[in-house]
Amino acid sequence: MSSSSTAPSVLLNTGVQMPLLGLGTYKLCSPEDVYRAVDASLACGYRAFDSAAVYRNEAELGRALRELLPKYGLTREDVFITSKLGSKDQGEKAMEGALHSLSQLDLGYIDLYLIHWPGTEGLAVTDQRNPGNRAQSWATLEELHAQGKLKAIGVSNYTPAHMRELMQSCKVPPAVLQDEFHPQLCQAELRSVCEEYGVCFQAYSSLGKGELVTDPVVMEVAKNCKRTPAQVLLRWAVQQGVPVIPKSSNPDRIKDNARLFDFTLSDTDMNRLSALDCGHKYCWDPSEVV
Repeated sequence: MSSSSTAPSVLLNTGVQMPLLGLGTYKLCSPEDVYRAVDASLACGYRAFDSAAVYRNEAELGRALRELLPKYGLTREDVFITSKLGSKDQGEKAMEGALHSLSQLDLGYIDLYLIHWPGTEGLAVTDQRNPGNRAQSWATLEELHAQGKLKAIGVSNYTPAHMRELMQSCKVPPAVLQDEFHPQLCQAELRSVCEEYGVCFQAYSSLGKGELVTDPVVMEVAKNCKRTPAQVLLRWAVQQGVPVIPKSSNPDRIKDNARLFDFTLSDTDMNRLSALDCGHKYCWDPSEVV
C-alpha cells in the first residue's frame, strides 16, 4: 500500500497504482445523478470510478469526468477508470463490447477492464461453451491491452477454479479480481489464490447491500470508535489492503465513505468483524458456472 500520492493506493502487477477507494456507479443512471456523484467524489478525494457496460452509464460517467476534472485542477491521468465487459458480449463479441465501452467513456483509454461474469448471457451455467467464451474474451482483452487501450485487465466474479483455468492459458495475467467481500464473506480461498498469482483482490458490496450496517457487532464496533457502520465495514477491507468501491448518489454519504484513512481498527475489532464470516453472499453466485 502506498499513500505517496493524494489517494492511498495499491500496486498492481502492471506496475500501476490503483486507489484503495473508488466510487461504485451501479444503479447511477441519470446524467444528473452521475454528475452530482462524480462532483461530490472528486471534491472529497476520490480518484477512482467503477462502471460497467451493463450499468448503462459509461457515457454519462465519461462526460461528467471531462466536464469536472478541470474544476478540480485534475487531468485524465489523475483518475483511475474501471469498466467491465457484459456477459452478452462474452466470446466472439468481446472486441465489439470492449470497443463500445472505450467509445462510450471517450476518455482515450480505460485504466482497468474486467470480464464481468464467467458465464455467457443466453447460455446455461452448465454449458460447455462457457470456458471457450471466457478464453476468447481474455485473448481480446490481451490484444487491447497490448495496444494500450486497456492499461490493465482483470476479471470479476471468478471462482478459484475459474482463476486457475485462466492462469494456465493466459499470456497476460489478470491484474485484479473484483468480487463480493465483507465480514460475512471473507473469501479466504479466493484471496489465497490471488496472492499466489500476484493478483489484486478488490471488494464490491462491502456493506452487504446495506444489510450489514445494522449488524449488532458492526454497530457496536462503530459506536466504540465513533464512526459510522459503513466506515467500519469499508475500513475493515482497506486495512487488509483490499480496495473498495462503495456506491452512493448521496453527496453526504459519498463524503462519509471517504473518511477511511484517518483511523485504524484494533486487532480485536478486526477479529470480531472477521468472525462474522459465514460464507453468505448478498449478490450473485458464480460457483455453478462451468
